[in-house]
Amino acid sequence: MHFNRREFVSLAAAGTLAPLAAANAQAAYPAKPITLVVPFTPGGSVDNSGRLMADRLSRELGVPVVVDNKGGAGGAMGSVYVAKARPDGYTLIVTSQSTHVVNPAVNPNLPYDAVKDFAPITLIDRLANVLLVNADLPVRSFAELVKYAQANPGKLNYASAGTGSVSHLSMELMKTQAKLPMTHIPYRGAGVAVTDLIAGQVQLTWNNLSSNLGNIRNGKLRALAVAAPQRVSQLPDVPTFAELNLPDLNLTSWTGLAAPAGTPTPIIERLYQATRKVLQDPATRATWVEKGMMVPEEVTPQAYRAEIAERIRFYQRIAKANHIVLE
Repeated sequence: MHFNRREFVSLAAAGTLAPLAAANAQAAYPAKPITLVVPFTPGGSVDNSGRLMADRLSRELGVPVVVDNKGGAGGAMGSVYVAKARPDGYTLIVTSQSTHVVNPAVNPNLPYDAVKDFAPITLIDRLANVLLVNADLPVRSFAELVKYAQANPGKLNYASAGTGSVSHLSMELMKTQAKLPMTHIPYRGAGVAVTDLIAGQVQLTWNNLSSNLGNIRNGKLRALAVAAPQRVSQLPDVPTFAELNLPDLNLTSWTGLAAPAGTPTPIIERLYQATRKVLQDPATRATWVEKGMMVPEEVTPQAYRAEIAERIRFYQRIAKANHIVLE
């Protein structure tokens, strides 16, 4: 193929301008509204965290950050939507333990790869998990729970948010390590599980603190242990699982931000720095504490990717040991 001089110059100019245009677009980011996909229906802890961050990121970035709830299939529908979106920084996802850790650990047919299909940005929060019992259960400490369970085999039923959920896997680990005879009752979500726990239909469950602080404070539920780096300020008398010599159970849950894989590094860095600035604001930190959330330590995109991969392996081991598989 032959080109005359004018054609050659035009092609050369186009080749030079294309990467320049892409660089300018990245430098101007963000230049239009950003869609933040929450892969669950409104009202849950992931949705609440996403909305709190969207409001603050809108102010920090100078463009609207619009929450779009795309629930379904345990978070898979929204996750697939973002994984296939254009990697330009204008479609993000609120990541969670469910979508990016537990689903990959228990479902071999998941329609997305939680590690390869996303560009992690950072954490929004960490959430202390809490072991909750019905207020009428005659136990006031974890030691009393173990004693009661072993003296009353077959009397304890624990609720989970569903087969293969964080609560299911965590309770099975606790059941094994603390030698607790109890039966699993799966529910369709944490909300209905907690409702039946309060009513006494089941005796205990595992859930995040932020969603249950009100029920604990008003005496409807009793907290026996928390999964957190140290005791939480909202429940200063409740020990951590590490204090109870069950360190494997001492994992916080979290929510975070991610973009589709292939999103340019400068855009990821811009979003990372903006999120860190929001989280360092005293007003944000006060709001997080008020809602039972923990402001996360500094977690770089690289560190976040590594934590996701490590936690998938952790829960895969629990699932395998207990023959928990979702098809």
